[in-house]
Amino acid sequence: MRPQPNDFDRPKGHSLRDYWTTGTIASLCDSLTELKIATIELRDERGLVLDSSDPGHQGTVRSIPEGATVLPIMIADESLGAVVVSQSADADPKTRELFERIAKLIAVTASEMCADVSQLRYRVNEIGVLYKLSSLLAQGGRVRDMLGLTLDLALEVLNLDAGAIMLLPEDSVGIAHNELENELRRSASVELSEGWLANPVPLSKDRMFDRQSLAGEVVISKNLPQDPRVLVPQSCQEEELIAFLGTGMVFDNRPIGVIRLYARAPREFTLGERQLIKSIAESAAAAVEQARLLKLQARERRMHRSLKIAGAVQKRMLPEKTPEHQHIELAGRYRPSQEIGGDFYDLFDVRDQLGVLVGDVVGKGVVAGLLMSAVRATLRAYAELSDDLSRVMIRTNDAVYRDTTVSEFVTIWYAMIDPESLMMRYVVAGHESPLLLRKDNDGAWQAHTLPGEGLIIGVIPGEEYTMHAAQLEPGDYLVAYTDGITDATNFDMDRFRKPRLEQSVLEFLNEVPDASAEQLVERVFWSMRQFVGLADQADDETLVVVKIRA
Repeated sequence: MRPQPNDFDRPKGHSLRDYWTTGTIASLCDSLTELKIATIELRDERGLVLDSSDPGHQGTVRSIPEGATVLPIMIADESLGAVVVSQSADADPKTRELFERIAKLIAVTASEMCADVSQLRYRVNEIGVLYKLSSLLAQGGRVRDMLGLTLDLALEVLNLDAGAIMLLPEDSVGIAHNELENELRRSASVELSEGWLANPVPLSKDRMFDRQSLAGEVVISKNLPQDPRVLVPQSCQEEELIAFLGTGMVFDNRPIGVIRLYARAPREFTLGERQLIKSIAESAAAAVEQARLLKLQARERRMHRSLKIAGAVQKRMLPEKTPEHQHIELAGRYRPSQEIGGDFYDLFDVRDQLGVLVGDVVGKGVVAGLLMSAVRATLRAYAELSDDLSRVMIRTNDAVYRDTTVSEFVTIWYAMIDPESLMMRYVVAGHESPLLLRKDNDGAWQAHTLPGEGLIIGVIPGEEYTMHAAQLEPGDYLVAYTDGITDATNFDMDRFRKPRLEQSVLEFLNEVPDASAEQLVERVFWSMRQFVGLADQADDETLVVVKIRA
């Protein structure tokens, strides 16, 4: 590769000399040059030659020979320097090829070493910053004071000159209720004039910087006065603000503000620095949310936030990843009617068997959510101990009866499927029996309701439950659901009902005979929404589809 005129004269944020330790790479280049076959040089970002004999590693000015090959040393998209190899034109072709390969290996090795050092430095800085921010989080206190300390810390660790933290306004319970960038309000600032802070004209055109930051991106500008995205380049020059680094303060996937940092000279920002500002912003967002939470005194406000947290925890109780089997395809969806619901489903492997569980706890809210979690954990624990589904359900019933009141009970349909033989054993406890979709001898789809019944869980101790069996066949679909599906109502208070559910799945399978399990789930919810429209639903909706691959 022929060197270009500007290969080494671009301004850089970092230099190869920043990573110089014992000069091992330079020594290797010098030793290879002593062979008198080729000249291999290590050069910094300015093109200066770094010699192993130069303890101050200031670099030696030396022009690049004509026809030399320049191999860049990179970290991410930033060039730190290069390995330059030059050989005489009459050198043996194999020797030339060998030395070029050696030079490439040196460049790759140097890049990897610098990347490792850069990553280590970033991690050290990150740990130090996050430790200090975690102390702020633990102490709580006023939001404005915490953000002022956060801003000072960010400027110090990133070696920047000025900055500001802007927050979105809060609603009545302390939650940022508006994600519009023009609603941002100053909360903390350092080394910025009042004229700059009070200027209603945004920094970027169409508030692009703030929009990208609130979306969770890291926004950089090496030179604001020359950046075509900047709306006020003259104001940047007057304020002596040149480089820009900013990102959003995001908590629980919800933006609450932005952090904007500035340098008074042109500056490039490394990947590590971009990662660090994002970590600082996220930690600051958590600290702000913690401080706001501590301010909430009213019981209604505390309960509202608790419900949101509990709802997120409850969703994590659902299968994060469905089990994978050669002959079985799985899909499930749970849609609560409130922040916390009483429906649940589970798909799990136990002793070479596939467990499928669908349940419904009476009631809604925190109590139902806690009972749901307890029942799911209890049944899973007993399933690990026994292949006898009747015994598993008996023990689960006794445990729920022992730990609940007379008004709390649960319906469950629980099955174990052998992935090889496709034999399914199942037990019913007061729950709707699933639909089995299978083609008849004429190739027409038919819907069958699996037989079986049993008393709801948690009413009578010692209740017996019968285990049933069904042989699944290639091409079958099993659709298990809760009554929130069939009881969904429209504005006329008509219910969706089981016949419409059957009609929905049969029509879809006639249209798409080899539909995936996820497609069938999507079709049922689509049909239900077509029926109910925008009517609010009083019950949770849960659907699980098991497809036996043909």
